[in-house]
Amino acid sequence: MLKARSTDRTPIVTISASTRLILSGLVALALPLLGASRADATAKLLIEASTGKVLFSENATYPWYPASVTKLMTAYTTLRAIKEGKISLDTLLTVSRNAAAQQPTKMGFKVGTKVTVDNALKMLLVKSANDMAVTIAEGVGGSISGFADMMNANARRLGMSQSNFVNPNGLPADNHVTSARDLAILARALITEFPDYDSYWHIHSIRYGNRILHNYNSLLDRYPGADGMKTGFICSSGYNLVASATRNGRRLIAVVLGAYSGATRSQEAAQLLERGFNGGSLSWLTPSLGTVDALAPIDAQPPDLRDEMCGGHRRKPPSEDNDEEEEAGTGAAPNGDTSSAQAFMLSSLKPSAGKFVLGPPVDTEPPVVVFTGPADHPDTIPAYPTATTKPHKKQKASAVEEKKPAEEKKTAAKHVKPKVKSAKQ
Repeated sequence: MLKARSTDRTPIVTISASTRLILSGLVALALPLLGASRADATAKLLIEASTGKVLFSENATYPWYPASVTKLMTAYTTLRAIKEGKISLDTLLTVSRNAAAQQPTKMGFKVGTKVTVDNALKMLLVKSANDMAVTIAEGVGGSISGFADMMNANARRLGMSQSNFVNPNGLPADNHVTSARDLAILARALITEFPDYDSYWHIHSIRYGNRILHNYNSLLDRYPGADGMKTGFICSSGYNLVASATRNGRRLIAVVLGAYSGATRSQEAAQLLERGFNGGSLSWLTPSLGTVDALAPIDAQPPDLRDEMCGGHRRKPPSEDNDEEEEAGTGAAPNGDTSSAQAFMLSSLKPSAGKFVLGPPVDTEPPVVVFTGPADHPDTIPAYPTATTKPHKKQKASAVEEKKPAEEKKTAAKHVKPKVKSAKQ
């Protein structure tokens, strides 16, 4: 029971022993919630591409580790250099020792391999190749640090006030941060400033020799109208996705950061897009959220989800293509204490039950052929072992594949790059 005594100065409140006991219990119950709030702060944002109007926002201005979504800024900076006439799509870049040494995912080319800007961008955006990111950075900016300066200059010009880039691929680095707000601004800039290069964002798969590499953005094959853009994952960030889709001439951009798995981020992005496409008739019932650039940034440190994303509780090893959709266990902590803060944090990250709008994967487009070497004289591509190739028949399989490089040259020569009016456009 609370009793207040009035004095001439400050009122004094006395709390009975029974009340203190109740309050202590409430605090104990609240501790798991406080521990979970950081891990549960998945950032989500939905905007109109044409106007920048915010349709939905949740933790959109909370700083976040971008992971491979960084490569959208790598692509933006490269396309700016093309637009300014500094390079062209056919400019040859060289794979350095530093590029070849990058962590997966990567193409795995040998040091000294030449690749055009066009092919490097396709490998970067579909395979999320870290070696191609460094190859582009060194070729366009002279060095990783020089290219990072270009990235940050572009970020400032676009109003991405919460972003700082240290490298071109999004691998873990101190002070390499962004936010859902900034990523939506970047995605909108890519769409509006470079319409002639729009095909880069929705390449379903690429073919290098006899290898077919599928885009990690599963929405492209599973969500009607999906047309971009990029996924990302490191342990500290969780599963990130910047997605776009067009329906009846209206294009939306969805950003999801910190999802539990690759499947979950796709489902959550699809639900955001559905909300935007189907909620127009009820928009008058909801207050205006303004435009994306007007969202107020939050001054805080980005959440580190390493333990939640890469701990031993996962059914599958954490990776870019993790497709977990079910709960990874019963929600209990490793020690079996279901009431612990850790158990609460893990359960909060698991996909929520509900109706998902994603359909089964459908191959709607053939793979885009990529190659190394100059555009007018591609390198001979070695035949890679496939899942159906048996070790003792490797020699025979290689003989069968000998005819493919010449065919790839013809196909590559016929492949049409994104239409541009001129390099100085």
